[in-house]
Amino acid sequence: METAALVVPVTALEFLQDAFLLTGEGPVLTVYSLQPRPKVCASLSVLQHYRIHGIRPRGPADVPEQSSSTGTFGERKDGVSSEPNFYDLAVFGGKAVRLVRLHVDHQDGEHLRLEILGPLMELQDWALDVRWLSGDKHLLLCVAVAHNTALLLDVITGSVLVQRSCLEGCLLYSALLLVHESWADTILVGGTVFNQLVLWKPEGGDERDKAPVERRLLGHSGVIFSISYLQEQGWLASASDDRSVRLWSVGTLGGPGGKCGDLNPACLRVLYGHQARVFSVCLTPGKVFSAGEDGACLVWDWAGGGKVVRTLKGHRAGGVRALAISKETGGEERWVATGGADGGVRLWRVEGSEERKERMEEAATEKLSDLKFAGQGLPKVVCIAGEEDSSWSQNKFVVCTDQGLVYQYSDEQWEMVWQGVPEFQAYCVMETITVSVTGSTKVSLCAVGNLSGSIQVFPISHPQCGILLTGGSGKIHSLIWQEAKNSIYLLASGSEGLVYRWCIDIKLDENHSLALGVNRLLPFLLPPCAKRWLTAAVCLHCTLWGFLWVCGDRRGSLLLFQEGGKLMNDGRKQTDKKGVESEETGSEVMEERERKEEDDQTLQPRSCLFGVHGKQGVTSVCAYQGLLYSAGRDGCVRVFRVCPERPESFKEKTNGESLGNKLQLEVLRVQRACKGMEWLERVLFLEPEIPVEGEEGWENHYKTKKHNLTEKLEGGSGGEEENIENKGREARFVIVGFHAVHFVVWDPVKQERLLAVPCGGGHRSWSLWPSHKGVWPEYGAVVFIKQGAVLASHPPGEAPSWAVNGGRSRGWGLREGVHGRGIGCVCRLGTIRGIRKGSQTKIEQREVDRVEDLWEIMVMGGEDTSLTVLAVHPESGSVKVLSVITDHISSVRTVTAVTRQERGSGNKSVSALLVSAGGRAQMQCYRLLIGWDKQRLVPSCQVIQVASHRLDEQWERRRNRHKTVKMDPETRYMSAVVVDENTDCCLLALACSDGALRLFSVSEVKRQIDLLWETFYHQRCVLSVAVCSLQDGKGNRYKLLFSAATDGKIAVWDLTEASFSSSTTSSSTQPPPIPCLDIPAHQSGVNSLAVWAEKLGQQEGGCLVTVASGGDDGQLTVSTIRVQYPGDGKTGGSRGLSQMSEPLVPPQTQLQNSNGLHLHLQPQSHIPLAHAAPLTALKLLSPGLLVSTSSDQRVCLWRLSSTGISHMGALCSHVADAAGLAVWEGRMIEEEEGDTKSITRFESEQEVVILRGKESQTGLKTMHKTAEGETGGRSNRDQETADEAESQEPVESLSETGDPVSKTSVGKRGETAGESDSVGTTQNEVKCESMKKKGKTGWVLVCGQGFQLLRVTDTEMDAGMWTKGREKENHRVTLQEELE
Repeated sequence: METAALVVPVTALEFLQDAFLLTGEGPVLTVYSLQPRPKVCASLSVLQHYRIHGIRPRGPADVPEQSSSTGTFGERKDGVSSEPNFYDLAVFGGKAVRLVRLHVDHQDGEHLRLEILGPLMELQDWALDVRWLSGDKHLLLCVAVAHNTALLLDVITGSVLVQRSCLEGCLLYSALLLVHESWADTILVGGTVFNQLVLWKPEGGDERDKAPVERRLLGHSGVIFSISYLQEQGWLASASDDRSVRLWSVGTLGGPGGKCGDLNPACLRVLYGHQARVFSVCLTPGKVFSAGEDGACLVWDWAGGGKVVRTLKGHRAGGVRALAISKETGGEERWVATGGADGGVRLWRVEGSEERKERMEEAATEKLSDLKFAGQGLPKVVCIAGEEDSSWSQNKFVVCTDQGLVYQYSDEQWEMVWQGVPEFQAYCVMETITVSVTGSTKVSLCAVGNLSGSIQVFPISHPQCGILLTGGSGKIHSLIWQEAKNSIYLLASGSEGLVYRWCIDIKLDENHSLALGVNRLLPFLLPPCAKRWLTAAVCLHCTLWGFLWVCGDRRGSLLLFQEGGKLMNDGRKQTDKKGVESEETGSEVMEERERKEEDDQTLQPRSCLFGVHGKQGVTSVCAYQGLLYSAGRDGCVRVFRVCPERPESFKEKTNGESLGNKLQLEVLRVQRACKGMEWLERVLFLEPEIPVEGEEGWENHYKTKKHNLTEKLEGGSGGEEENIENKGREARFVIVGFHAVHFVVWDPVKQERLLAVPCGGGHRSWSLWPSHKGVWPEYGAVVFIKQGAVLASHPPGEAPSWAVNGGRSRGWGLREGVHGRGIGCVCRLGTIRGIRKGSQTKIEQREVDRVEDLWEIMVMGGEDTSLTVLAVHPESGSVKVLSVITDHISSVRTVTAVTRQERGSGNKSVSALLVSAGGRAQMQCYRLLIGWDKQRLVPSCQVIQVASHRLDEQWERRRNRHKTVKMDPETRYMSAVVVDENTDCCLLALACSDGALRLFSVSEVKRQIDLLWETFYHQRCVLSVAVCSLQDGKGNRYKLLFSAATDGKIAVWDLTEASFSSSTTSSSTQPPPIPCLDIPAHQSGVNSLAVWAEKLGQQEGGCLVTVASGGDDGQLTVSTIRVQYPGDGKTGGSRGLSQMSEPLVPPQTQLQNSNGLHLHLQPQSHIPLAHAAPLTALKLLSPGLLVSTSSDQRVCLWRLSSTGISHMGALCSHVADAAGLAVWEGRMIEEEEGDTKSITRFESEQEVVILRGKESQTGLKTMHKTAEGETGGRSNRDQETADEAESQEPVESLSETGDPVSKTSVGKRGETAGESDSVGTTQNEVKCESMKKKGKTGWVLVCGQGFQLLRVTDTEMDAGMWTKGREKENHRVTLQEELE
């Protein structure tokens, strides 16, 4: 087995001359080049099974000085390029140290190479710090180890020359070595478990004696995790478990003679600001950088009072595990790099001269600026009137008072712009918009409405050019501006549910005088309700449906209005007054409805989602990349779309096709904000970063692709055909709203505040800058009204430094993080094949330059309560986060899916029905649509929320619930498996911690999850479930469910009748079944099950069901059940696995259930100590080949045969606390490239290869079933697949859930039809000598604290096959052969 991809916590970071960033994740050392843009250039595994905790570079050999302004290396003054140089790196972690050389080719700055020098030097203790001794001619390292000991290490021989211990031999959590030229100058500062800092000299006195403590620093109340020293100031910083950073004045340490500093070191400052433990600290002149478990990197200004001047956040839950600060360049700029527990690496640029002015946007801005409004009356409404690209200092604020006066704030002065008639006093509503007239001319329009239905519209710069509009005779509740298709629309919500609309035209003559033209449109009529006025609207343009308006009202409803697209009797297209073409469909119903609307002179809603946002109303509606987003005061953001109504309710025949002409709004997903944040105002989108090649200067390295909010729902011309495929995908967004008394910008994925301003609450007028384009640029400012005053979160007279520098509070992501806490479950959905664009060259190391071809799609659930949809590129190790779902309120324990690979798509799209379950008895169901993004050349994912279910809500809806005992609120779903599925619904069996086994039905059409029955047979926590499908010779299907609990027993349930009656039987009439067999397998809990069936020959009849289980006792048990179908004769012999130890067979081993199935438990086989810790996951990779993992961080391969269980070998995983497994098979293909080289690529097949023989009498016909959390293939499909395989016709492969996942053409050699397609090459270039052209390869993904993707070679797969010939089963594969 070999590693193909690895995402684990980043535990080491180091800058190298401000040109390279070195990272350590697990044993892998990675080098990023920072110029001309950050990219990964080299990667190498150096520490075997140890985790890298530090990287110490030695001075380069003959390397000229670097020019920080140009970023070039190795270039002499005469312009002649020097020879390639190298850097020696000491990499350490755990109990190992290794020397690595980084080769730099200065003619090609991006060509880097890592080379291992010498063997791995293993120590007897944990290495905490390593330093080079520069004065010695030999390569010597000074090493500080965990038991307060210092070592002098010879790098060439790997031997310890000197070992000296401290008199205080306590355990250290951190250590800092201060070295100069020799061993005699070395000083060691250690952070002990007793919350102290001890300082001592390894050299001095007799080496046989222990060195005394020279200085002792007291003050921390927790262990010390990190120590940093600033030689220029003589200051020492320490980070502790007590959430504090302490700054000490210790004087000069180290140097010639090994000075020990001041006799009485003093504590200068105690810095409290972190919300959890502080892991790292770094001192720079004037600043302290600290990072901790709260995921924040704080920048402290210790010279200015010890205050936090900036907060750097960007990692998911789990905290920051590594921190590195570069040296200051000529412009007083620094790189700041952070590595998170989520496996992500982020990079920031910190301006030294502006750090004191910067305020973190993530914390509340307590200092507000009063704009000192001096006009008549009290301000009621405030708006920002300025150009979209204008800075904060150039913005103008417009305020309307209760006296009907409009004022403008500009250049720190208030001036009156417009004075209304007395009808505009006491009540008014106001809205502004800035539009382009001609060229670069911008005009700001203002609309003011009153109680009598009058609306004044005027340009702010020319208020005398205004016009007066009439919107009925009643109160104007709201005004909404909307710009679409070069037109400006004004919507005024009046009385009796009428929404009046005008199209405003702005004309600019030669004298630069403005004139407004008005075209009145048909009004909208809102449905009858208590609060009948409009609160939000967005205009959409579609070539097929004309103009569409999506609106939200005060009652919380979402409405769809349509204008244009009228139908003609003669079948021709008609152009309305807006120039919108519409197609004729011949619908008399539509014509009649539109004639009625024209008679009434109003437009009725085509679709209505009544009260979808609760009774408090909708606050905003916007469109982005083909989807719609609405926010309301119910604390939810809803993602929805406009689509034709389902053909069942409305059909029309056009050219032989069915076309639904009635439109409807369909909610795809609901996103809640944080707890207590109920008043949401709007949604802002995050700008996707797109690397720009060939640009110099960091400011141009990443440009952002900004999208218009009024982007079309569908492309209108052939030139947009390529963009249509990329639309309809959900974008990353942030939520703007009110949380208690703060105005908050909230990131639902990162679960953190990006901006917080204390404004007093939601009942006030406010305006956010910048938000014209609907994009959040990583910074912002708010102006609002509070107690008759106009306040701003930042003084408007000066430009904020974070806005001038482009914001980037999140920095730049060099590597995406996944889950900051443990990953408890994983499910593979399928493979996406990308489209190669043009001719490409080879891939350098792990960097993939837009030539990705095959991506594996995974879904992971973790303790951070989120689900992550990932795309993993096995050939390069690249990982892309496609979507993050945060609907769970507790940890996600299990996930399963019903997956379909879209036929005829060439593996370009996957559709999956995903079900996740976990703590608080919560279950979520989603439809995932995964396709290929042609613009970004990566997969994309759209999440559609189908249904959700919680047991406590189910109990609340029960009748006579007062007579029953309420369910335990701490109930957790431990495991889930799909029992059966059809077009209408699917059945799910869930193992519960309250001792129950529950069966649910999930209906995607009805969008609901129903509990069918529950049984408390186990009477203790049920840990795992698995299912097996059987089919007899007559075509009858049977379903067996296996459940295992903490008592070590496995129960077998016959769910044949339950699966057949799922669509017709209600939950009240289905009694819980009774288990038909109990299997004693373990002494304690059974954590995982793997079940599959083996069909016997016609002479023997029946089949063998094999159950492999792993438990808390570390034991691997394989049980075999002989199943006899009804009507089959009894057989004499028994087949199965022979015992390797004493059999574990209960007295009652035969049982016949009501369906006629006869079950006979045969002798078991078991490995008592399969792992040194509880076995947490077990999967079937291929028939006869099992994969297991445990918290002992081993991944083991096991081969099953008639002689027993054979251990094929193990690999030490880099993932701690392994909890989940996903396995599948692929095909390895080698393509010739020239005469000497070939490139290996991998093509995924079904989850487990199914070997069948159509008429085999003696051979075994194997049908794969699933392990924990997965379902088996359907038996009726098995027979069809076998028939197709015999005739060499396309075979429909079976996934874990029994759904079609791909179409393969099986030939004589089992070749796959898709292998001839153009797919991408890989970084692995191997010599083509004796290797096969095609071969099997297996994939194992283990997850825990991160995840690791392992490739099982063709040799290992062949060694595990047991169905091709049992005469070869004496063959054994040793561990050494496997690791090779």
